[in-house]
Amino acid sequence: MAHDSGLPQAGPLLSGIHRPEDVKQLGIPQLEKLSQELREFIVNSISRHGGHLSPNLGTVELTVALFKVMEPGKDRFIWDVGHQAYSHKLLTGRRERFHTIRQHDGLSGFLKRSESKYDDFGAGHASTSISAALGMAVGRDLQGRKNRVFAIIGDGSLTGGMAFEALNNAGDRNEDLTVILNDNKMSIAENVGGISKYLNRVITDPRWNKLRKDVWGALGHLDKVGKGWADHARETARKVEDAVKGMVLPGSLFEDLGFRYYGPVDGHDLPALIDLFEKLKDIPGPKLVHVVTVKGKGFEPAEKDDTGKWHGLGAFDPETGKVAPASDSKPSYTQVFGEALTDLAAAHPEVVAITGAMPGGTGVNIMAKSFPDRVFDVGIAEQHAVTFAAGLCCEGVRPVVAIYSTFLQRAYDQVVHDAAIQHLPVIFCLDRAGLVGADGPTHHGALDLAYLRTIQTMVVMAPRDEAELVHMLHTAHAHTSGPSAIRYPRGSGRGAAKPAEPKVLEIGVPEILREGAEVAILGIGSMVDVAEAAADLLAGEGIRATVVNARFAKPLSLAHYRDILSAHRLVVTIEDGVRSGGYGSAVAEAMADLDLPRRHVLLGHPSDRFVDHGDNSRLFKEIGLDPASVANRIRKALEAST
Repeated sequence: MAHDSGLPQAGPLLSGIHRPEDVKQLGIPQLEKLSQELREFIVNSISRHGGHLSPNLGTVELTVALFKVMEPGKDRFIWDVGHQAYSHKLLTGRRERFHTIRQHDGLSGFLKRSESKYDDFGAGHASTSISAALGMAVGRDLQGRKNRVFAIIGDGSLTGGMAFEALNNAGDRNEDLTVILNDNKMSIAENVGGISKYLNRVITDPRWNKLRKDVWGALGHLDKVGKGWADHARETARKVEDAVKGMVLPGSLFEDLGFRYYGPVDGHDLPALIDLFEKLKDIPGPKLVHVVTVKGKGFEPAEKDDTGKWHGLGAFDPETGKVAPASDSKPSYTQVFGEALTDLAAAHPEVVAITGAMPGGTGVNIMAKSFPDRVFDVGIAEQHAVTFAAGLCCEGVRPVVAIYSTFLQRAYDQVVHDAAIQHLPVIFCLDRAGLVGADGPTHHGALDLAYLRTIQTMVVMAPRDEAELVHMLHTAHAHTSGPSAIRYPRGSGRGAAKPAEPKVLEIGVPEILREGAEVAILGIGSMVDVAEAAADLLAGEGIRATVVNARFAKPLSLAHYRDILSAHRLVVTIEDGVRSGGYGSAVAEAMADLDLPRRHVLLGHPSDRFVDHGDNSRLFKEIGLDPASVANRIRKALEAST
């Protein structure tokens, strides 16, 4: 799938946009042409290296309208998640660097405060925008400034409880801010829950908005008659409105929370959007604008997608829509997990699966094909997912919570309070553990080993390959005295064959893969391969190393670790996670408990900075977790200890 060697070419209008103020100089016909050029530029750019396509195609006109009416740089725009803000990046002086998006040392795929003064708030996780916007609005008022604040949130992100906490607080405070609900009726997967159903009812019932438009439009002429009489009429109309809306509109959720509701409005009707924003910009108080958009707008394969494939993807042919084949034919850990989970569910009818709006991303969609009634997608609601699982455990059900490592951070209290303290055997399966490449620090699963290992009744596992993932899933199922977690990386594994007969591992016991003399290299998860490769390099220099597959970060069998640690003067631990509090720290604690003073080299992610986005192989080399760097560290440590 070849592309021309040159960079994507911007159209004549987009080429002339170097700062947000340039948008204001264009009339409606030019802005509509600019929207077309933005869409074409995004498609051609993302086709080369991949990225978030569909959500960005859906927000082009919305972004253009906001930039036309409002004042970027002064007014605040908080884009929820941030992967729908490519137009925002292109209109704020980053077009010439846009070809570097999601690449090493290039533009972030999300918003990033350090990248541009126009990125008012960084994001990568959903449901944060309204809270941040409220904070900015209150901060503005405290400092006596005059600017507008906008939170742009998708209907998928609105399922997150944090969004409703913020709506409730903002409405109660009567704070001057605007929430723009970008309703495309689809997140990564099909939206679930009552909120989605509510929005669909609003969209399909035009009666309320027509009535409101007619009534308030008529009242707008009353000022000519007399202001006092007009004010009285408006107050009467408000009372009538409150009484009627419950009969006409299927619910009044946002207005009951204290927000003035406007919409639904066509998110691709640029003149209508501009007109609405012009009218609203000087209206005080909390406002919610319901904008209906088409995800993937303007690119037919993305518009027709009902699988989430075009939400975020790799390189593709912009002419045909054909996606470039994967470079690795081995099955992904996600697929292996999904198939193993299905097998486990077939053998054990008490097993169910839970995911938070990521059935395809986590692999539970595989189980759903065979057992649809035993798979629960709770939407973007990680806290609820965990406590829901705990409740299921109380009734003898065995829930497997499949979630991205970085997303489980949002439910830490629930993992501790609702699962661990009560010794409930919830099984947590954490996809995307470790570095995840182009999505960067908001999505790197860097902290799970550290934050899970501190929980008293938790068992924490990490497989070295696909076969061991299957064994660990069965081990977790057999463990009934408390919760357990299995973390595994994004992408394909080593190509290990599916075990004919899954086995239950002895908890806390590591596996010795080869024996040496002076140094023991202990790897966990995907870092076991790095440990073996480093040992091979050292062997060429006559340095024989013991290589250990840790398997468990918690607990550690002290009896087995005593034998390993006491036999070597140098101990090296390697983990695809932050060094502070992770597996290496567990080994250091074991050495202290065993009174075994040994030189210990802890290798992992840096503890004092977040790893940026880019190609994983380059990132691992940058932080010293490639085989050559590990071998070099060991060589220097041995030299220093002689």
